[in-house]
This record gives sequence, structure tokens and C-alpha cells, in this order.
Amino acid sequence: MKSARIALLLLFASAEGVASPPALEIIRRADEVRSPNKPFRYTVTIREFTSASEPVNQQILDVSMRFIKPENGQPADARALVRFVWPPHDRGKMLLSDWYQLWFYTPELRRPMPVSPQQRLLGQIANGDLIVTNFEYAYDAQLTGAAPCGEKRCYQLELKRKSPAASWPRILYWVEQGGDYRPWAADYYSLDDKLLKRVRYQRYQPVLGKARPTRIVVEDFRHAKGYSVMDYSDIRLESLPVSHFTKAYLQRGGR
Repeated sequence: MKSARIALLLLFASAEGVASPPALEIIRRADEVRSPNKPFRYTVTIREFTSASEPVNQQILDVSMRFIKPENGQPADARALVRFVWPPHDRGKMLLSDWYQLWFYTPELRRPMPVSPQQRLLGQIANGDLIVTNFEYAYDAQLTGAAPCGEKRCYQLELKRKSPAASWPRILYWVEQGGDYRPWAADYYSLDDKLLKRVRYQRYQPVLGKARPTRIVVEDFRHAKGYSVMDYSDIRLESLPVSHFTKAYLQRGGR
């Protein structure tokens, strides 16, 4: 993977008259809030809702991630392995993300199957892609101003993908001001500039030495499908070798 291309970035003045940090620094710091710079693993419970108060579907996933930025001589990496835990009939299924490439495996298949860009925009695959995206590497960012976000103020950024391989052509992204760089929300747009997904980062808790979101709410604007709530638990650092993030590993059933 080529190193990130750094575009000319504009500085915006805040209400206090202090120059805002450049867009690249904001998304880099926000990426560090969303995931530590070390291999880690967690459980995510996904509940899908329509207009009713009771979920219409529930899924539990075991997710391993290597989202590592180049630091102290270590190379950059961006991989994720998703194991389906619940419901029982999905057990044994897996998703592998390696930079921009995605494969799906089920025990009924002889080999992992690539997931097309169109398929990446559908269902829970899309929700997973929303969460694991490394904004610094996948998008060019422009700081477009500031906006209120709840009781605080946020940097407002526009992200445009660097490569057609990235699933989402355009994202509007809000990151809290004040030094913590907490992601607050993100809107994901289609190629024809229609809003498809809206993400809200919630329930910040101390996790692995930093306050991180442990709940993410995803609104689906395609065909008014409702929303999903993604709750994170058992988040821990874990030794995860690169060999666990390969198609060969999938084909062995994750063993």
C-alpha cells in the first residue's frame, strides 16, 4: 500500500480565534479514538430495528482487527476478520477485510468468495464496512468549518475517497473539538450523492487507555429500512499474526 497522499489543507479559525488543526491531523487523531494502534479483538452485538421498539433481528460477531498506522518502524496495516457467532445457523461464517478487498466464507463453500463493491453497500456487510474504515488512508479530507454537536462543537470535514475501491464515494464527518478528537457522527453518500447511512458514535467509556465509543447507531436511509444499534464488549489487545488475516486461514475455517 502506498503511503497516504497529503493534499494542500486549509486552516479554519475557531470562535476563539485559534487556528484549527489541519484535516489530516483531525481524522488521524479520530482514527486513534476509534481503534488502538495495536492488534485487538472485541465482540459486537448488532440489533436491527424498524419503527418498532423491539429488534427484528440480532447478530453477534467476534471481530479481530489489525489497524496499525506506521510508527516507530512498524509498517501500516488495515485488516479485519469477522467470525459469526449468533444466530447458530450463521456459526462458521467469516468475513475477511484486507485493505480495500473483502472476502466471505461459509463452510458450504469450497473457497472464500470475493465481495463486490455493490454487495458491500448492503445489509450487515455495509454496517461492518462503516466501522472498520481507516479514514486516513482511504480518504482525502477537507476541513469545511465547525458545527454544533449536542452540547459541544465539532470540526466538520468532507471526505472523498482516494480510490474507487473504497466503498463510500463521499462522507461528511463530525469530530469533537477540545483536544479529545472524539468522532461524533458521519454521513455516508452514494456516487449520485444520496445519503445512504448515518452513523452516531455513542456511550464513550475508558477502553484500552482512552475514552472510546462502545455503542454505534447506524441509520439506514435506503428504502427506509430503519436503524441498527451496535454494542461493543470484551474489547482487548491480542496477539494477532498476519497469517490469521489471509484467504488460506479462512479456507481452514479460521484454524
